[in-house]
Amino acid sequence: MEVLATEIPDVKVVVPDFHRDARGYFAETYNEERYVRAGIAAKFVQDNESLSSRGVLRGLHWQAGEHAQAKLVRVVRGAVWDVAVDIRRGSPTFGRHVACELTAANGRQFYVPRGFAHGFVVLEDDTLFSYKCDNLYCRESERGMRYDDPALGIKWPDLGVPPLLSEKDTRHPGLAEIEPWEG
Repeated sequence: MEVLATEIPDVKVVVPDFHRDARGYFAETYNEERYVRAGIAAKFVQDNESLSSRGVLRGLHWQAGEHAQAKLVRVVRGAVWDVAVDIRRGSPTFGRHVACELTAANGRQFYVPRGFAHGFVVLEDDTLFSYKCDNLYCRESERGMRYDDPALGIKWPDLGVPPLLSEKDTRHPGLAEIEPWEG
């Protein structure tokens, strides 16, 4: 397993070892001891997955307060462009983001710590997205931020069609209107 640094040190890209042969491949996608040694000490308690079409944009989301979540995300089938935005009060990288492409082919994982808004746009039809969370979901603690807030400077891939958002995601405030995360 290789851990790649990002422009925001707490956010990490993990590249598991893939053992390929004529039958396909085998990969260890999570091993708590190895991840802790790599600086990812989150104790995961919930797994989620979503199935989406090309052009679906999910995010930017986080859980507030005691229900905050760190996430380890990956693509099982298809491809996404994944983004983490620092929303930690007082952070020197507040409002900055890190993005990476996650595909079934590259097998990469993206570690999004607590205190980051998270979102992704789907690049291929029938994309299966999977993520581990270190805290249980709580509807009352769910928060969101506009994916296209100019203050964030996120350059989402141009897919030639407008992104498909949930009703809820169309109503989120911009960075200036959110309550920053306090951990």
